Amino acid sequence: MKKQIELNQLKTYLIFNNIKEKEISLFLDKISLSTYQKDDIIIKEENQGNSILFLIEGNISIYQALTLKTNNYKYQDNREKELIKIDSNDSSFTFGEISLFNKDKRRTATVKANSECLIGKLKFTDLSQICDKNTRIGYQIMKNVGEIITKQLVRSNNNVLKLTTAFGLMIDK
Repeated sequence: MKKQIELNQLKTYLIFNNIKEKEISLFLDKISLSTYQKDDIIIKEENQGNSILFLIEGNISIYQALTLKTNNYKYQDNREKELIKIDSNDSSFTFGEISLFNKDKRRTATVKANSECLIGKLKFTDLSQICDKNTRIGYQIMKNVGEIITKQLVRSNNNVLKLTTAFGLMIDK
């Protein structure tokens, strides 16, 4: 595993779309790296988040509850989960953006390592400081984050449609 992320790799992430290399380099020093082992939980649904994460190397799965919680016992939370797998060889993937805009900063999914993973972390406070000082960069970053979240919303809407279709077919029988 590498020990740092390089500018050429960082500029492949959608969050840095239409931002100049010189401007992307402002973020380079702010991204801390962590290694996770297979089956480690990188982020947990409902926990507070304070960063956007970058999948630099490895393979992850994203789990999200698809049914309403019916009890107050977190340790017995065995609701159905959605599974999405992402490989760093196939995609420059970021996650955790939604908690940037949540009032309570809660994570909306659980992310688990399927292999040894190298994850970059950009704290929201560092992101905000750079964007506040450079409003053009801030505008473009927020526009890119909006695009990322919109893609996630469309995927979630499709999953809801699949669930309601399956439920409707079950009721019709």
